[in-house]
Amino acid sequence: MRHLRRLHPGLLATALVFASAAAAQTQELENPGVTSAIQDRPYRMLHELDLWVGVLPLDAFYVGVYAQVSYVYHFSDRFAWQVGRGAYGLAARTPLRAELERTFGVQPTANDEVQFFVGSDVMWKPFYGKLAVLNRAVIHGEVHLLGGATLFKFSNSGFRPGINIGGGGRIFLNRYVSFRLDLTHNVVLPTGGGTTSFGNVMTVNLALALNFGGND
Repeated sequence: MRHLRRLHPGLLATALVFASAAAAQTQELENPGVTSAIQDRPYRMLHELDLWVGVLPLDAFYVGVYAQVSYVYHFSDRFAWQVGRGAYGLAARTPLRAELERTFGVQPTANDEVQFFVGSDVMWKPFYGKLAVLNRAVIHGEVHLLGGATLFKFSNSGFRPGINIGGGGRIFLNRYVSFRLDLTHNVVLPTGGGTTSFGNVMTVNLALALNFGGND
C-alpha cells in the first residue's frame, strides 16, 4: 500500500500530461492552422526597352512636352537599374507667359526652359499583385520606387545636374509588353550659367515597355 501511495502522484501527473496532449491534438484537428501560398510571378523581366511620352508641368511660364527612350536591366524581381534615359522636349507657352510678354514686353528668352536631359536611376520593386476585372480578366501589375541623377540642358543656364526621386507603376499586357507610368521630382543644383538657387523639375510620363528574355 505504501508503494502504491508513492506511485499515485506520478501516475496522476502522467495521466494529466497525456490528457493535455490529446486535447491539444484534438483542437488542432478541429481548427487547423491557416497556411498561405505565394505564387510565382508569371511575368519576369530582364532587358527592358521603354518608349516614353511625358510632360514637365511644374513651371508657371511653360509646359514642356518631351519624348524619351530608356533601357532597364532587371537584376531580380525586386531590384533593377535604369541604366540610361534620354529625352528631348518642346516648350508650350502658358497664358501667364503670353500675358507678361504682351503687357510688359518680357523677352521670350528671359525664361529658362528645359531643352533635353539624360539620367540614370536605381529601381526598387517592393509590391506586385493582380486584380480581377468583373470576374472576366486578371490584370497583373507592380509598384516601384526610383532614385538617381539627371543632367539637364536649360535654354539660358546651360547644363545643370539634378537629384531625382520618384515612383510609379506597371500594368502587364503579356510577357513581352507592359505599360509604365512614372512620376519623378528633380532637385536641380545651383550650377551653370551663374545660377545661385536650386531648381525643381517634375516629370509625368507614360511608357510602352518591351521585355526581352525575362521568362526564358
